[in-house]
Amino acid sequence: MPATVDVGYLKEARGKIIQELKRIIIGHDTAIDQLLTAFFAGGHCLITGVPGAAKTLMITSLAPIMKLDFKRIQFTPDLMPADITGTEILEEDRTTGHRELKFVRGPLFANIVMADEINRTPPKTQAALLEAMQEKQITMSGQTYPLPKPFFVLATQIPFEQEGTYPLPEAQQDRFMFNIMMPYNTEDEEVTIVQNATGAKQIELKPVISGEELFAAQSVIRDVQVPSNLAGYIVDLVAATRAGEPTAADFAKEYIAWGAGLRASQNIVLAAKSKAALRGATTVTLDDIKAVIVPVLRHRIGLNFRAEVDKVTVESLIDRLVKHVPAPK
Repeated sequence: MPATVDVGYLKEARGKIIQELKRIIIGHDTAIDQLLTAFFAGGHCLITGVPGAAKTLMITSLAPIMKLDFKRIQFTPDLMPADITGTEILEEDRTTGHRELKFVRGPLFANIVMADEINRTPPKTQAALLEAMQEKQITMSGQTYPLPKPFFVLATQIPFEQEGTYPLPEAQQDRFMFNIMMPYNTEDEEVTIVQNATGAKQIELKPVISGEELFAAQSVIRDVQVPSNLAGYIVDLVAATRAGEPTAADFAKEYIAWGAGLRASQNIVLAAKSKAALRGATTVTLDDIKAVIVPVLRHRIGLNFRAEVDKVTVESLIDRLVKHVPAPK
């Protein structure tokens, strides 16, 4: 670990991490930037994209670069909560004959947990992630087991092919700091990908930062300053999404079924702090905030039937919100 983990170190580390990732990932610059912003802030990410968009590849490439323990869980309809949290087994001491329950840890006990196709498993198993994501611990039979630090859940899902899926409840979605979209690559990027992917060359990623350094970085990020006028702007912006409240924008009342809660405001602030720190700054700017508004709010706004009829998207409403709420000078 370096003598000092400060914003200068974070800016340099970010550049090295992106350099390593770009040896594997072609394109998706916005997704990579958003993933690192959430990652350094200590936030979980929901990554939504078409098949073959490198969702899994991007996540699995992070672990060796960050020198972190990684576990992948394939979410299926028959997956049970104990399959991910762990279970208790009855174990006998052969010398004394005494029997006792022993907790066998599940794959959640890792630094990076990839919840692959999280919407393919029933709500009972999805809910098993709630305590882990919020409290960073697992409770079994009244006994609490802390999860490794740092701890991240990076979940993937496909935006279509909803047959046989179990959409995430609002409370579950709210635990994710970002919902990152990964669209198709451009034609030029796809040409490069098919050339690289069909070759014999194997790329070995180099470690850049350790879990201890990453954990220290999260403290540095929380010390980044947010001017009070920008904090007020964030609160006003989120409040404008709440259709049933007097603070809601008129178009929000028309198209939004449910708006963003307090955790959205907190995540915008924390993500903006991370964005500032990763560019080497100690104070958040309006540009830092605007860069994180969409991935924070995208999964925290529910649209009503009128929006579906008028073909109004969440992203278009967020764009209108940003234009509607006066930005501080």
